[in-house]
Amino acid sequence: MEIDSKIFIAGHRGLVGSAISRQLLSNGHTNLLTRSRAQLDLRIQKDVDDFFAEERPDYVFLGAAKVGGIGYNKAIPADFIRENLQIQTNVIDAAYRNGCKKLLFLGSACI
Repeated sequence: MEIDSKIFIAGHRGLVGSAISRQLLSNGHTNLLTRSRAQLDLRIQKDVDDFFAEERPDYVFLGAAKVGGIGYNKAIPADFIRENLQIQTNVIDAAYRNGCKKLLFLGSACI
């Protein structure tokens, strides 16, 4: 990655996403794109499409997901898999269609 590459970190507030953000910043990357869930709901395809069309990130780190403890996963497993598949599909598809150079997808064993 070039130092000025546009890098979208989906899930930048999570454990892994925040570590990736810190590492990139410490390596001199300053063109990081981050959005909270309130700013960009990755489950909504049109919103994701609009974001990618406007920002056109060069690289994507996909660490965003619906997360919860074992009890929460056990209580509503279909909600977890559905929402996580929506997020993954929307981001991967939009990245591909908007010329993203590389995407790193971080899956979860929890789901």
